[in-house]
Amino acid sequence: MKNKLVTLSILGFLLVSFSVKSYSQAGYAGKPWHDSLQVIPGKVECEKYDTGGEGIAYHDADSVNNGSGKLNPNDGTYLNTFRINEGVDISYTKVGGTDDNPYNKVAPKMGQLYVGWTEPGEWIKYSVEVKAAGFYEGFLMYTANADGKIAIDVDGKPWLEPVLITSTFSKDEPVAWRQWHHWNKQQIFAKLKLSKGKHVLTLRTVEKGNLNYDFIEFVKVK
Repeated sequence: MKNKLVTLSILGFLLVSFSVKSYSQAGYAGKPWHDSLQVIPGKVECEKYDTGGEGIAYHDADSVNNGSGKLNPNDGTYLNTFRINEGVDISYTKVGGTDDNPYNKVAPKMGQLYVGWTEPGEWIKYSVEVKAAGFYEGFLMYTANADGKIAIDVDGKPWLEPVLITSTFSKDEPVAWRQWHHWNKQQIFAKLKLSKGKHVLTLRTVEKGNLNYDFIEFVKVK
């Protein structure tokens, strides 16, 4: 997203100058969540996708948020009703043996919002600001009851080709539904280049789905 100075004048008289925001992805009409760009290096929180709705900021297979207000009761609390009227499905990590279970490979933070119920063909966009140009490695905090694949575009162009996300399924798990709650943090790329400035990232679910996405961490490498 770049700022452009626009000047209006009538009959040669200067009236006003103001700043207009335009995004790096041509024609993109979405906006950052709470008008706050997510910053790289750092974590891109998956539930804080852009505003703009279906077909602009995201594409979801249905219009129902299967987490907020459905799995989680519509009681007006922040975690249970987060973005309740949007199609992206959102839940959060819970204590009591749900997400703090002994089959985690990496322990998640409790009360952490995440995107779930993903299906192949779905995508989500994030407006970010890269503070330092260079090469980055990336890590996905996730669960997957079976192997899946994701990809990432930058400014509408392929950046991370489809990469295998390894299943967190455990044959020792005695509770069937908890196969979707075994958390892991996987490196998904080792050395990909980003230019400094404002960009739009698109996270794509490519294969299998039923992945839960907490965050993507971008770490600058030399």
